Amino acid sequence: MRHFLPRSRRRVTAAVAVFVASAALLAVPQASADDLKDKQRQNKEQIKDAQSDLHSSSRRMARASARLAQARTELSRAQGVLAAAQAKVDAAEVRDAQMQKELEEAVAELRRARRELAEGRLAALLQREQVAATITEYYQQGDPALIAFASLMDAQTPADLARQTEMRDAIVDREDQSYQALLASEVILDVTEAQVEEAKEDVEDKREAAAAHLKAMEGLRAEAKQARDQVSALVSARRTAQSSAARAKAADQRALAKLKQEEDRIARMLARRAARQGSRAKPGNSSGVLSSPVSGATMTSPYGYRRHPIYGYWGMHDGQDWAAGCGSPLYATASGRIASSYYSEVYGNRLVLDHGLLAGVGVASIYNHATHYTVGVGQRVRRGQIIGYVGSTGWSTGCHLHFTVMVNGKTVDPRKWL
Repeated sequence: MRHFLPRSRRRVTAAVAVFVASAALLAVPQASADDLKDKQRQNKEQIKDAQSDLHSSSRRMARASARLAQARTELSRAQGVLAAAQAKVDAAEVRDAQMQKELEEAVAELRRARRELAEGRLAALLQREQVAATITEYYQQGDPALIAFASLMDAQTPADLARQTEMRDAIVDREDQSYQALLASEVILDVTEAQVEEAKEDVEDKREAAAAHLKAMEGLRAEAKQARDQVSALVSARRTAQSSAARAKAADQRALAKLKQEEDRIARMLARRAARQGSRAKPGNSSGVLSSPVSGATMTSPYGYRRHPIYGYWGMHDGQDWAAGCGSPLYATASGRIASSYYSEVYGNRLVLDHGLLAGVGVASIYNHATHYTVGVGQRVRRGQIIGYVGSTGWSTGCHLHFTVMVNGKTVDPRKWL
């Protein structure tokens, strides 16, 4: 049994400490073999402590704590999924705005190209009409070459001839320029028409890409909504688990308070008996005074202070936990009289064996979690006598003996007496 001292801040569980210790082993590959062995031994001891410490809480509290831990883990994972989903949605929205801008620019480019195409077509039409009118006028007046030759024949002086030649060349140059401009307009028109087609294809591609992206965004938003719904559900589950754990903890605390009253009564009773028997304040040589309470068992948790894996309190483990099969015999560690035997919600079937004066002090052995005992209150027993059988009653996660030694009504480390 552990007596817990309240603290304002909760600590991580012993199981987490085991994980940290294991991680530390992996983080020091250059450590010596002896260091690694020491760490491995410490790790194993922490595992034992983590397992046996669960005996100090009810099954209901253990289940509630497990559900709460699971809810917290699942919530943390779901929050990570939600954050990732929301990040994808945010990135998709940025890309969507960019794609919309690109689409708008492509549409504007298409409009510009179409406008230039319309203007080019009008300019080309005017050029064609002008060239056609000129050609028609020439042929209505006669062959241009003959007209030019006739004008040369009509020249009276060299100056007239030069003037007529210049006029002819100017007319020819002007018409040649008109024709070349027409050809240029036709080329520009072809280029503009090609640009319009390219702009149309670009707009179509961007519209298709925008539509596909919109569909993808709908999927991402659906994923984000699903993740938010899951987080909401897990928040509710965590709240329920917290309430359940709080109720279980309150029930455990009431049971522990009741047990504390009973333990105080037993401690006072044993202290009075020791005082009547004239026990000294300190024992003499106590090593080996008591024999083993159970044979063939493994000690899974020693006497001493440690942190509770569920409540997080720093408290005293007031005895030893011995793992043994259910039904294994329990032995009287020394001769004495059965001072008390009763059922405790926490300790299950419990028995207090008062040995009287041993090594100059009043000593008692206390057995817990047994399936049942074969002796009753007031009965005298002898060392090595079977007094009961290992069980898993009360707050227990498996068959074991929680063994406590009291000296003058106070708990001591059983290792100094066995």
